[in-house]
Amino acid sequence: MRNSADKLRNLLEAPEILVAPACYDALSARLIERAGFNLSFMSGFAVSAARLGLPDTGLISYGEMLEQGRNICNAVSIPVIGDGDTGYGNALNVKRTVLGYAQAGFGCIMIEDQVAPKRCGHTRGKQVVDREEAISRIRAAVDAREEGANILIMARTDARATDGFDEAMRRIKAFSEEGADILFLEAPKDEEEMRRFCEGVSGYKMANLVEQGDTPLLPPDVLHEMGFKIVLYPLTMIKSALAAMETALEALKLGQNPAVLADFSHLREVVGFEAYYKAEQKYAGSK
Repeated sequence: MRNSADKLRNLLEAPEILVAPACYDALSARLIERAGFNLSFMSGFAVSAARLGLPDTGLISYGEMLEQGRNICNAVSIPVIGDGDTGYGNALNVKRTVLGYAQAGFGCIMIEDQVAPKRCGHTRGKQVVDREEAISRIRAAVDAREEGANILIMARTDARATDGFDEAMRRIKAFSEEGADILFLEAPKDEEEMRRFCEGVSGYKMANLVEQGDTPLLPPDVLHEMGFKIVLYPLTMIKSALAAMETALEALKLGQNPAVLADFSHLREVVGFEAYYKAEQKYAGSK
């Protein structure tokens, strides 16, 4: 069976842009795959919200993210990119994190340059480590890959918000020189900065589109023309789920049945009841 990282490498080599809605649990990942998308991303923001009911401010642990990621990767056959945050410590912690994510089944891990505890890239209060420490994190991640972890490395900088676009580009270029597979400059402010990012460094690049966030919401074909290879929608799934659940709860408060619900038979099919029944029947006579 082809490894998740190998699948992602093949997708990156294909000519079309990759559209990746972010998941936060096994069910959301399965829905993304069933809808026909060939790539997903485990969002730290969304996992922290869904698993803990807490903000994306570094409160969720490596172990919790790893367990969630293992369940997600086991539920789908498409490659998933894992949010590795800051790597959960120093360079040696980064190497352990990369190895753990590879063993969990991720095709790629994202490592960023924020100070720990980190926070969502489109919220206030971000800080980044100095450039040398940022580079050392990516160097450690690449070393883990080169030493046998079959996983791609996505290198992210949040320096645009703290130190300006030029410093963010200096970091991105250094990450590329260290051997990062995919580059991610978080929260460019306008189309000009997005183009400058794509034109200023070679390699695969990702655009992160947060509704009501800091970056323009451009169509995938426009992003592809700019030079992006991946477009990520990190919060679309969990925001859609939040709106649907709040609408259903409002109806129940009024003594009404919610107007929009998945059919029970569809729910059973999505989570695999029919496949389970067939397997159960196969072994029914085995005693």
